[in-house]
Amino acid sequence: MDTIQRLLKYLTRYPRWITLAVLSMLGMVGMTFVIPWITRYVIDVAIIEQQWHLLLPLAGGVVAASVVHGLFVFGQRFFCAYLGQSVIYDLRNQLYRHLHRLPFSFYDTAQTGELMSRVTQDVEMMRRFLGFGVVNILRSVLMFVGTLFFLFYINFRLTLLILITIPPLMILIRVFSRQVRPMYRKMQRRLADLTSVLQENVAGIRVVRSFAREEHEIEKFSGVNRAYLDQNIATVRMRAFFFPMMFMIPQMGTALILWYGGREVIAGVMTLGWLVAYNQYVGRLLGPLRMLGWLVNMSEMAIASGRRVFDILDTESEIREKPDAVHIPVLRGQVEMKDLWFRYADSENWVLQGVALRAEPGERVALLGATGSGKSTLINLIPRFYDAQRGRVLIDGHDVRDLTLESVRRNIGMVMQEPFLFSAPIRENIAYGRPDASSEEVEAAARAAQIHDFIQTLPEGYDTVVGERGVGLSGGQKQRVAIARALLLNPPILILDDSTSSVDAETEHLIQLALEQLMHGRTSFIITQRLSSIRHADQILVLEGGRVVQRGSHEKLSSQQGIYREIYELQHKGQDEIPEEVFLRARKRARSSVNQRVGGF
Repeated sequence: MDTIQRLLKYLTRYPRWITLAVLSMLGMVGMTFVIPWITRYVIDVAIIEQQWHLLLPLAGGVVAASVVHGLFVFGQRFFCAYLGQSVIYDLRNQLYRHLHRLPFSFYDTAQTGELMSRVTQDVEMMRRFLGFGVVNILRSVLMFVGTLFFLFYINFRLTLLILITIPPLMILIRVFSRQVRPMYRKMQRRLADLTSVLQENVAGIRVVRSFAREEHEIEKFSGVNRAYLDQNIATVRMRAFFFPMMFMIPQMGTALILWYGGREVIAGVMTLGWLVAYNQYVGRLLGPLRMLGWLVNMSEMAIASGRRVFDILDTESEIREKPDAVHIPVLRGQVEMKDLWFRYADSENWVLQGVALRAEPGERVALLGATGSGKSTLINLIPRFYDAQRGRVLIDGHDVRDLTLESVRRNIGMVMQEPFLFSAPIRENIAYGRPDASSEEVEAAARAAQIHDFIQTLPEGYDTVVGERGVGLSGGQKQRVAIARALLLNPPILILDDSTSSVDAETEHLIQLALEQLMHGRTSFIITQRLSSIRHADQILVLEGGRVVQRGSHEKLSSQQGIYREIYELQHKGQDEIPEEVFLRARKRARSSVNQRVGGF
């Protein structure tokens, strides 16, 4: 019930529409009781007593009652639909805002297709329940209570006889509810699996085709699709078993009416008109009971969906902004890291161990290391994508945890290893961080990133819409657009995460020339595997196993024994790209040296 209660709380934001929906529902229920009453007068008075002049007014009364009933039905459906749509609008917005506030650690384990399933199918299931199920549950209860009143008024003994069929029906509904609930949860999970596989394959269609794995992926999708089908069939089989029984039990009540009620009419205890009216009222009693099974079905699906949605909303971000966080619009760019220790939530291994560095405004810091050495993790701590378990990150002497997130991130420009472009005009992609930037500023950033000339060759220039994730552009072109986007932001701190890995040597040279001018006065952190990109850095940090094993300038490190010296010697052999084997050999030598020292001791 806690899930239902949380859903119903969203309805309280619209008291006026709730009032209109309830009034319409009450009017509809009231008019439902009028028509059987008129029917009784038609039979007992107009027909049996042969008062023909009453037939037309009574028939007109039925028509009028039906019209008024229809108006109330329209009102109930419209107001309830409005309520459902409004609540889901609020819930979907809240869910989307919450997704944007969740930390990177959440997305490290979450599947995109799973999240899409919760934001779309699960939310839609909740809308159906709020817009239709809630009011019908209330209407069914009122119909049941009101009908019982009229049935007892017409014939007390016959009503007691009819009520014998109610307990078996309620027991059946309860059993159905208990058995169908876990089945709906499984069905929602199967649907999420299906969505995940579909999303992953659409996003990776180029990889699938380049390795000729279409048939494998088709079989994979067919497997999860079959699992979803089997779960649906199992659920349908259960519904097909219970629903006929829910219909059969009420029909036993009809049989009792014909048997006992017929005897009452023959004995003169009850008129024919009252028997017909009574039978109509019983139909209004059994209708809500039959619908109750369907409403239970809907509510169980809504509960299963609600739990999946609230699981996301209940996920708290460990990256929290303090209530008294300081907002500084423009920072100078001094960055200091003090004794940083970091590990991911699902791991016991430290990714960073006691890392420390200090970069003055305008300095360039290069990070080298093998895969998994902690380079990307280190720079992700600067904009607070993660928080270190120990140590501090300072910008201009302020702990980043004491600043507003906007203060920190608005002052940092990032170009990631895999650039992401939105399905929008190139101009909009470049100006994403500064939507108010002028066309001249956008073009200046594009020129600096060596992408302006290419954009001019496109059919619509800067207004050309790129495909999803930048489809239609080469890797180097996407990277240069991403660099232009970071440069337009004009941040005091710039992070380049292997940002020249997707460009050729000539383009890289042109970008480096532009960056030499545009990074002046900015604190820059560069992750790369090319020495040509870092040899002019003020500091070079070589990381291994989350620790800084070498630190210094190019001239200093190239003259010392170590990983960097070996990389430098490879450069003279014409090998600018740093192979992973260099780090592996250096690690083996380091371990061997440690073992020798331990043995000698």
